[in-house]
Amino acid sequence: MIAASPVAAGTTVAQRLIDALATTIADKGLTDSTVADVVRIARMSRRAFYEHFTDKNDCYRALLQDRTERQIEAIRAAVDLEAPWRDQVRHGIAAWLAQAQADPTFTLSWIRDAPGLGSRAREVSRTATDAFAALVVAVSHNEKFREAGMGPLPENAALILVGGLRELIATQVERGLSPATLADDAVAVACAVLTAYPSA
Repeated sequence: MIAASPVAAGTTVAQRLIDALATTIADKGLTDSTVADVVRIARMSRRAFYEHFTDKNDCYRALLQDRTERQIEAIRAAVDLEAPWRDQVRHGIAAWLAQAQADPTFTLSWIRDAPGLGSRAREVSRTATDAFAALVVAVSHNEKFREAGMGPLPENAALILVGGLRELIATQVERGLSPATLADDAVAVACAVLTAYPSA
């Protein structure tokens, strides 16, 4: 059984509930997690939960959006746009894999559970994938890539990279292996894709 987590000062009620859902997913998975688990961990009432979310899946959609925003910000912060382009690729992928490593159960849930939770959850998942792809395109659209005669990467190619890496991460987690061990292969493939698109 998971103990209720301490509440950080200034944390909103909705954020406490979202974080509590993430905690119970890490322990029990999404399917076996309940609203009762969420409110117990968050030290909140059911009334508070239903003032913010219609059901568990609604809270889960908010969790997907919250974690996606955090992951993208962490990746963005890890990439030095003044560094050589290969270093930018390596640092961005390393930051993404570190995020997956830090919370593998949620990472797997996002990839495997979200598509089966109805159109709204699928929309959030697609939006997240699009946001990751947009970040890849944006990174490939800087001076260091142009100096190397590359970029920007087309959106479809970015989606292929993002989708492939997500699936590879999910497979790695399902096998009980560390996502961090994917770094060399992921960087090699990303660099190969990037160099396939010379600048105009």
